Amino acid sequence: MNKTGGPIPFLDLITPHMELEKEIIESVREALMGGRFIGGSAVEGFEREFAAYTGAKHAIGVGSGTDALRFALMAADLKEGDTVLTVPNSFIATTEAITQAGLKIDFVDVDAKTCNMAPEKLEEYLENRCVYKNGSPVSRKTGTRVSAVIPVHLYGQMAQMDEISEISSRSNLVVIEDACQAHGAQYFSKKHNMWEKAGAIGFAGAFSFYPGKNLGACGEAGAVTTNSDEAADKIRMLRDHGQSKKYYHEIEGFNGRLDAIQASILKIKLRLLPAWTVSRRSRASLYNELLSGIESVVTPYEPEWSKAVYHLYVIRAKNRGALQKSLAAVNIATALHYPVPLHLQRAYSHFGYAEGSFPSAEKAAVEILSLPMFPGLTDEQVGRVSAAIRDSISL
Repeated sequence: MNKTGGPIPFLDLITPHMELEKEIIESVREALMGGRFIGGSAVEGFEREFAAYTGAKHAIGVGSGTDALRFALMAADLKEGDTVLTVPNSFIATTEAITQAGLKIDFVDVDAKTCNMAPEKLEEYLENRCVYKNGSPVSRKTGTRVSAVIPVHLYGQMAQMDEISEISSRSNLVVIEDACQAHGAQYFSKKHNMWEKAGAIGFAGAFSFYPGKNLGACGEAGAVTTNSDEAADKIRMLRDHGQSKKYYHEIEGFNGRLDAIQASILKIKLRLLPAWTVSRRSRASLYNELLSGIESVVTPYEPEWSKAVYHLYVIRAKNRGALQKSLAAVNIATALHYPVPLHLQRAYSHFGYAEGSFPSAEKAAVEILSLPMFPGLTDEQVGRVSAAIRDSISL
């Protein structure tokens, strides 16, 4: 084993904050001196810049990515109890938001190569696992109308949005993008003959600014993007106790606001996000080169219609457990995203799904291994990780 050099962290959240320390402290000082901690110009300024960055008409800052998903669903005016389709290989926030919005969950399997929602599986669900009443699909599994679909742009790579949008349109489904890992990810739309960014294609997009994200706050934060004026207005009310103006409540809402200090920090970091994305893509390219030819390791598949932002760099290895253990032995940190698909979680045991229900998602779950990935990762560190993997496989 290659034991030279110091430990390689899975993620470095310290260095970028040290580099931005003066700006961040100044932004906090401005909030302290101005006395405006919730809403105001800091939040509005970040919202404008993030909307422009994604190409969406509106960005509405909220308290977390989970808030963003929940509010996007609620703004779509779905009927209580309707079914929303998503994938089993996501963080539970995707499905929590569906339930918290008063809706039911069901799953479709993923593409074996991209690990994103497989359009053919979505079409198969609508054709074979639904009956149609008054032109709308009703799920045989949940017994309610299927009214929305949430493709998850997993690990920072976008799902096949042209196909998913077309299939959804035929069955009048609302498409909401879970872009919580995909800040700046791009998809080439043949329909529009142009590159489009995550969050600007569906009815709405949901983003998380959890500290470890490509664009991360120094705490909890999120945003919804949308091109709908009506949806944007409703989300602004939902995040602020249903208020259209102070103490005038049009609906019941939530305490789901983005605070001014986090917005100020995000505004500083947003300026650097394009360069950070270039760095992530460069690190991924070097990993791909150095890991090529290892028969038992599969590197991430990036189709020609995708420009992934590599929130995570995830390989697949049949000897995943032994490989992770051997990397840990030489101080290389790794992680699993996600080891148990949602349909097999105890929280959803009442769905009645067994192993084998979604074979592509389940196969990925036992093979995936997330390697160190962050903008400051050096060529030398990528080389050491790759060499350690080769050494481990050869044992």
